[in-house]
Amino acid sequence: MSFVSEFNSLPVKSLVKHSLDARLEDVRASLAKSKLSLTDFANLISPAASELLEHLGRRSRAMTQQRFGKVIRLFAPLYLSNECINNCSYCGFSRDNPILRVTLSIDEMKREAEALKEQGFRNLLLVAGEHPKFVSNNYLRDCVAALHSDWPGISLEVAPMETEEYRPLVAAGADGLVVYQETYDREVYAQMHTAGPKRNFDWRLETPERAYAAGFRRLGISPLYGLADWRYEAICAAAHADYLLRNCWKASLTISTVRIRPCAGEFQPLTHLADRELAQIICALRLMFPDIGIVLSTRETPKLRDGLLQLGVTMMSAGSHTEPGGYTGAGKEKLHHTVGGRIVELASGASEWAVPENRATNATGQFNIADERSADEVAELIRRLGYEPVWKDWDAALTM
Repeated sequence: MSFVSEFNSLPVKSLVKHSLDARLEDVRASLAKSKLSLTDFANLISPAASELLEHLGRRSRAMTQQRFGKVIRLFAPLYLSNECINNCSYCGFSRDNPILRVTLSIDEMKREAEALKEQGFRNLLLVAGEHPKFVSNNYLRDCVAALHSDWPGISLEVAPMETEEYRPLVAAGADGLVVYQETYDREVYAQMHTAGPKRNFDWRLETPERAYAAGFRRLGISPLYGLADWRYEAICAAAHADYLLRNCWKASLTISTVRIRPCAGEFQPLTHLADRELAQIICALRLMFPDIGIVLSTRETPKLRDGLLQLGVTMMSAGSHTEPGGYTGAGKEKLHHTVGGRIVELASGASEWAVPENRATNATGQFNIADERSADEVAELIRRLGYEPVWKDWDAALTM
């Protein structure tokens, strides 16, 4: 039985209502427990619990430091391709967006990786749109194999695959897989995904289990806040995490906390998640799951990231670019313009969504980042706050 079966029987709407109706005494009763249920999690993200946010933050910070110490693991995304056959309303890479696209060659990808290595990174997240013509399984395997000797931590955020398709990627050196469900609301999911294989909700929801069966030792999940009711999304993510911890227990688990950012297509969030509510989610996740990793991306502003990292965050990206070739300009000579999914002649000023000329490449990014500080600046800030930035926390030699 997969998580889909369990998900279909979850009383999520009832839990959301319970959360909205929770009283302070319900929140305090949940805080007194050593092991929390989904009902307790609903209490911790309730309006009533927001009155105790400072207390939740102290509890979350203490638990995080007890389990992980005062360290923040740093990683960088490396975008391989912004080609995509899916139409996803909220994504800059969406097929019908008139943008500048490129897929990096292996050598171009290695140039990007070398630039990140010089900054200190040793944990890499390879990201690509879903387009089998440009981003084949063999291409991804070759990318991983080309990096494996120099990068102890390689994770993927790519199109979902079958278990047998994942195995060569694990064998080549990939150790982590990140897959955002985007939204756990089936109706909203159908509205947001109008074309392409990503329309299959259940297939995407089962992806972490297939990845685990293939041998990945790190799994990452998350909703994209801004599509459906945030309490609904957080409760579903907590249920998903609980299932994976019970059934994929040999792998470590991370949950990202990501909100929609401006991108090509000018999609506007359908729902709102305030900064305080994001902090409340992070605290509730930590108290529910003491040992999971909590990821904070450059989607958030420097000021907010500086505050949230002390509440329960264990991993952060830094100095990020969300466009292929963003670190070195690799692939700049191969840019092409697409309209409605078709390649058209690249004219002067080809796309209003082209990245500004002060960037390394003019390929269009997936979204606009909010924290543009360099990796060194973020690492120094982490030290000033009394934490230690960790660039490398694993080596394949440990398993030999």
